[in-house]
Amino acid sequence: MKRRALLTKAAAGTAAIGLAATAISSEKVERLRDAAQDLGAPIVAYVTDAAKGEVVVMVGDSEVVRRDAALVARLSAIAKEARDVVAS
Repeated sequence: MKRRALLTKAAAGTAAIGLAATAISSEKVERLRDAAQDLGAPIVAYVTDAAKGEVVVMVGDSEVVRRDAALVARLSAIAKEARDVVAS
């Protein structure tokens, strides 16, 4: 799958910011929302190695790899919930 197609189909990845925000202050949430809106492109995050806590975050044509075990755990929980959702 090409990157552009992945970005287009994965706009739901922006939900990761909302989920991550649940563990932080409302002031910081506002700053994160403002930063995300300023990007002007969908934010896509995917786990490349859950055991290492490795996550790739893509915005537009850029990507960065980070190790964040807490984010991997939250994304994994969302993925498990998504299996239970029936597409309409």
